[in-house]
Amino acid sequence: MIVDCALYRQGVRVEGGGDVRALRARADRDGDFVWVGMHDPSAEEIAEVAEVFGLHPLAVEDTVKAHQRPKLERYDDTLFVILKTLWYVDADDAVETGEIALFVGRDFVVSVRHGEGSALHSSREFLECSRDLLVHGPPAVLYAVCDHVVDGHVAVVDELVVDVDEIETSVFSDERTDDAARIYVLKRELAEVRRAVLPLRDPMARLAAGTSEGIPRETAPFFRDVGDHLARAAETVDSLDTLLSTAFDAHLAQISVQQNNDMRKISAGAALVVVPTLIAGIYGMNFRHMPELDWTYGYPFAIGLMAVVALGLWVLFKRSGWL
Repeated sequence: MIVDCALYRQGVRVEGGGDVRALRARADRDGDFVWVGMHDPSAEEIAEVAEVFGLHPLAVEDTVKAHQRPKLERYDDTLFVILKTLWYVDADDAVETGEIALFVGRDFVVSVRHGEGSALHSSREFLECSRDLLVHGPPAVLYAVCDHVVDGHVAVVDELVVDVDEIETSVFSDERTDDAARIYVLKRELAEVRRAVLPLRDPMARLAAGTSEGIPRETAPFFRDVGDHLARAAETVDSLDTLLSTAFDAHLAQISVQQNNDMRKISAGAALVVVPTLIAGIYGMNFRHMPELDWTYGYPFAIGLMAVVALGLWVLFKRSGWL
């Protein structure tokens, strides 16, 4: 459906709502442009808007199907941009994704949003309060949307940094923890972030370099700022992935050490039982000629021998760290 539709003139919103075709017809002055915002539209709704603005059918097809990788393409006089939106659900250690498709023409912008996150209402409000920026027209809208999306990427990456720090603390703590499942979940979520962040670097570099037709060179500094934030997010994602791999290896090493400690304790405990049992077994044999069989203190001697041997083994194992 169409969430918002407005005509902008000299950096000011002059008319909103109503019929898209009528608003397009009223954008007849130099610098006028129409911004149409759509959310999870049907194929029929997109087709209607595509007819009004002359959108390329291949770009429209990508918009309808969604689930595209971030990219920047040009169809005739229209710039087509795909952005992946991210937001973080802390309770589940989950990264949710959405998608925004932007058609940027000389006198129009059509934004198509899929998913629940990263609504563009705040970006529209920001631009409408920044007349000096909005006067640049559709390129200003493209910058504001890209900046909003990349700020979302940075926020998600910052949340993942906290989770990875928690994993590191847990892995190297003295307590026995089962971190393998959470490490796997975080690596999977990092892969989701990587699919949103890394492919966007090339489009941002092209916009920052001012080599994209239809985007004035004077807007390049704005896109360079977005590119810097994106580069920071990409570098952090790479470092987090490496840290998680290291943490997983350390977790496996910790498990191996714990198992060795357990085996030593089990072996020490078995020795404390086996040696007295051996003595008892020997003295329990029914042979005629055995030491101390006719001795009055033979039985207490055997019990004492077992206790002394067990105590000696316990002291030995305690000093060696087996117990």
